[in-house]
Amino acid sequence: MSPAETVHVPLDGGRAYDILVGRGLLAGIGPRVAELGARAVAVVSDTTVAGLYGEAVLGSLREAGLRAGLVTVAPGEGSKSYATLAAVCDGLLAERIERRDLVLALGGGVVGDLAGFAAAILRRGVRFVQAPTTLLAQVDSSVGGKTGINSPHGKNLVGAFHQPVLVLADTAALDSLTPREMRAGYAEVVKYGLIDDPAFFAWCEARFGEIFAGGSARETAVAACCRAKAGVVVRDEREDGERALLNLGHTFAHALERLTGYDSARLVHGEAVAIGLALAFRFSARLGLCPGQEAGRVANHLALAGLPTTLRAVPGGCGDADGLLDAMRQDKKVRDGALTFILARGIGRSFIAPGIDPAEVRAFLADELERDPRS
Repeated sequence: MSPAETVHVPLDGGRAYDILVGRGLLAGIGPRVAELGARAVAVVSDTTVAGLYGEAVLGSLREAGLRAGLVTVAPGEGSKSYATLAAVCDGLLAERIERRDLVLALGGGVVGDLAGFAAAILRRGVRFVQAPTTLLAQVDSSVGGKTGINSPHGKNLVGAFHQPVLVLADTAALDSLTPREMRAGYAEVVKYGLIDDPAFFAWCEARFGEIFAGGSARETAVAACCRAKAGVVVRDEREDGERALLNLGHTFAHALERLTGYDSARLVHGEAVAIGLALAFRFSARLGLCPGQEAGRVANHLALAGLPTTLRAVPGGCGDADGLLDAMRQDKKVRDGALTFILARGIGRSFIAPGIDPAEVRAFLADELERDPRS
């Protein structure tokens, strides 16, 4: 086990918590969770992750004197549904989880969002711990307290803000990811540089291979992203302003996920985000806000990392411009029916752009649907 780097999230009202980043942290999860004062823990995981780490995590919790049980769901975005939420809540109640006990989300972003939402509504609020096992979850979805499920109307439209009491990011767990899963998570890493940290984006351009390979750059990247997100969350916990910047690329991405039916065989979240990032920069360039070479640099780096950057790269297609625009109208940033995008004046210079003309968006999407997927 390597020494953990600690990122503190100093929320008020007794809700502050730590994010621990390092290799081998899952092996010692029991004593860390026991320090939180619970008597029982219910681990929520998908069947794939439970097969890899479930027995060891349960064993560590029980050795620390905690009553521990396991609730599993099917892997994939399809589990972020009303039906699965109900099954998880019933499973937690069957484990006799009380308000001072803990729900432990062991898995990727789907499990974290689902288990966190179940914890938020179970007995009107139960504490929970995030133990993210994917790059995407470690750098983004496990931090900040956004929990929820999908609706046929759109992504993450049903949920709650419910902060964890601890985030434990074991970077050794990333060794078990497929190359596709690592690439998908990397899109969220790059996002932080594109929002407001051009030096971090340049560092990613130089070191992304080491992040994939599992060297010290991996811990550096995870901790840097967690620090960046923690700072935003503390300043704007409920996304009333600045926190919307973290959705750079996501207006496009969530529409694509909806139109592909949340089918991870076709498109996973990080791939949709990569396309969304490239589109956000190209749209910014089209509007005269961002130099075209900056948009090209973003797309080139994402492509070099093995990520898609065009609408035509979506397997099976994503419909037409009207369908995409309609899907965007369910975006959580819509205000009074008007579209809000996160756009950019350059790398590291993103901003919130309300009231974007739908006709401009539709024309852009129509042109993008003709773009060569290799460009």
